Amino acid sequence: MRRRDFVRLASATTAMTSFPVLAREPFGRSGAPRFQLGLAAYSLRKYFAFSRGKEQKPASDGKPMDMYRFIDYCVDHAFDAAELTSYFFDPATTDDQFLDLKHYAFVRGVAISGTAIGNNFTIGAGPKLEEEVRKAMIWIDRASLLGSPHVRFFAGTGRQLQQDPSRMKEACGAIERCAEYAAKKGVMIGIENHGNLTSDQMLEIMDRVKSPWVGINLDTGNFLSDDPYRDLERCAPFAVNVQVKVSMKKPDGEHYPADFKRLADILKRASYQGYVVLEYEDTDPYGNIPTQLGELKQALGVV
Repeated sequence: MRRRDFVRLASATTAMTSFPVLAREPFGRSGAPRFQLGLAAYSLRKYFAFSRGKEQKPASDGKPMDMYRFIDYCVDHAFDAAELTSYFFDPATTDDQFLDLKHYAFVRGVAISGTAIGNNFTIGAGPKLEEEVRKAMIWIDRASLLGSPHVRFFAGTGRQLQQDPSRMKEACGAIERCAEYAAKKGVMIGIENHGNLTSDQMLEIMDRVKSPWVGINLDTGNFLSDDPYRDLERCAPFAVNVQVKVSMKKPDGEHYPADFKRLADILKRASYQGYVVLEYEDTDPYGNIPTQLGELKQALGVV
């Protein structure tokens, strides 16, 4: 999307808010939209032996899972890529094991689209924030070992940003530090619209953080507003990775089905080129993921 087109879009969509037109331009992309379909390991979260650093008993209603089996699952269901969510690795995984997994995915013809961490940069300056930055940099290193081009970050929570204006400055400073490190490793950082962040807050982060190695990890189910499709359209020009959920949620918590066609149209208008990762969070993943993949392919026009 060219700057003049984005300015026109931003002006129209921010007419009812006080948020200014951004100084930072969206990513420059030429040519037609292009989509590569992936699956997030989070979709099969109940079946891994580890979750967020702790052992868990895999659910009995499906096959036990590890990252090798997850890559095999992606092969069996014709996904182009796999997002290897950090939560589900054995905490004792070594660098050599990350490299072995990279080799395994390559010979199976599956791209590792990214990994994901669950950090919080809006907790306030001090030792806790420094520890969050340290752990984030560890996963930038691991992404580099895996050959992963992208790491999903959380900025923090919308509530913490609203309660204390200094939190935005602190969070963006932490992101900038991580971006400087990630650039040396050739890894993009995608800030996810997680934690009830609004589209205004997401765009403010994009405006404050100048690094070209930072964009938005656009999660289609995470804007809890009266018009989430408008929020997604505003943020899509800055997307460096897209995660599609099959359900969306109203501000009161009620779930409703996502409109894949409408989501696809938003990505096409933004000239998005990159990974579109299915992150399935509803019931019976083994039974429903193949069906949802087919519907997503149809909406995106992917053969």
